[in-house]
Amino acid sequence: MKKKVAVIGSSGAIGNSICKKLINDDSVEEVYKFSRVIKNEDTDKIKNIEIDIEDENSIKSCVEKLPSNIKFDLIFVATGILHNDNDIFPEKSIKDISIDKLQKVFLVNTIGPTLVGKYFIPFLRKDARSVFAFLSARVGSISDNKLGGWYSYRASKTALNQIIKNFSIEVKRSNINAIFVGLQPGTVKSYLSKPFEKNVKSDKLFTPDYSAEKLLDVISNLTNEDGGKVYAWDGEEIRP
Repeated sequence: MKKKVAVIGSSGAIGNSICKKLINDDSVEEVYKFSRVIKNEDTDKIKNIEIDIEDENSIKSCVEKLPSNIKFDLIFVATGILHNDNDIFPEKSIKDISIDKLQKVFLVNTIGPTLVGKYFIPFLRKDARSVFAFLSARVGSISDNKLGGWYSYRASKTALNQIIKNFSIEVKRSNINAIFVGLQPGTVKSYLSKPFEKNVKSDKLFTPDYSAEKLLDVISNLTNEDGGKVYAWDGEEIRP
């Protein structure tokens, strides 16, 4: 049976590359692309649905547009914020912390993905293996934190990892085949990483297509025992 997949955040660098690879995969029957802006027409294989993960009503409206009997083999949440063109930038010290920055970063990195989980979990396949993957980050690991800083981003990803663990525990009671996982894509040439690229060795700065390929490889090798964990692009488990 061919697979059905959903990608939330399909217009971002990684989300777009994930979609391209899935669209070119003959084992995939349908790719549902969710993003703020719809740029392309639907085809037999590609379905486009507008979403705003910062708005619970928008997320709820999205699932109401899905066929009532559809079940996804993979749901991939590829959204996230580290900085923007206005006033959001990783905090270097305590004095840089503000309620507005914290609220915005947590809304995009933690609350939005959590609400996506709330409404999309019922659409996971139960009769076979299914994966619900979220883009996370190595800096969300408390044990790996040696430098400090980046208060909002670190904490929002740590919180997301806890949500993933909770989803894994609860959903396993009703869907033993569901695997929830956080994925760290490496440092990818994208808007999110652009201000920090100069500090990254050239062999550790990935194209979106390379990162997407590696992440899909990780997903393909997941087993039930991997549920609730976070893995890097190379398959290494990132400890909490």
